[in-house]
Amino acid sequence: MSFANKITIFRILSVPFFITTLVYYTPQKDYLRFIALSIFILAIISDVIDGYIARTRNQKTQAGAILDPIADKILLITAFIFLYRISNQYFDIKLPLLIVLIVIFRDAILLLGGGIIILTNQENKIGPTWWGKISTFLQMMTILSLLLKLNISSFIWNIAIVFTVISGIDYLKKGIGMFNKQPQK
Repeated sequence: MSFANKITIFRILSVPFFITTLVYYTPQKDYLRFIALSIFILAIISDVIDGYIARTRNQKTQAGAILDPIADKILLITAFIFLYRISNQYFDIKLPLLIVLIVIFRDAILLLGGGIIILTNQENKIGPTWWGKISTFLQMMTILSLLLKLNISSFIWNIAIVFTVISGIDYLKKGIGMFNKQPQK
């Protein structure tokens, strides 16, 4: 297993600790919000590092190509779900359920599409796009802004949702386009 993949697995293993801090968060235990923030920042940094190592040290693997986006989705989806709960219960800034559902729906469509591509033995030429990278970045900024209780959180999540929808449509068009190609003769 490559070092880059070990970092990705570390990111996946950090998710239960992140969730635990959010599950037990109350205003009386505000330190848990900062622990969650630290874990989330560490996960973001590990995402950048594993990608850098994979590219620069020739450690790109099929496992990494599958695990890295799954790690991102697990982290972000759980963050949105649990921050929805605590923001609506304890924060002045309340994350709307619609935002959470859009993030989950887009990622579910991407995972379903990836599964269909694998099951139909299509050659997967759909990699991360700039729309997807911007969307992921803005989703991460949304989580950070909520954990920091920034007043601009709603501005950030509105931009994140626009890019999430655009990237979802872009991936969907590319996936459908793969199946509409005529077979090579």
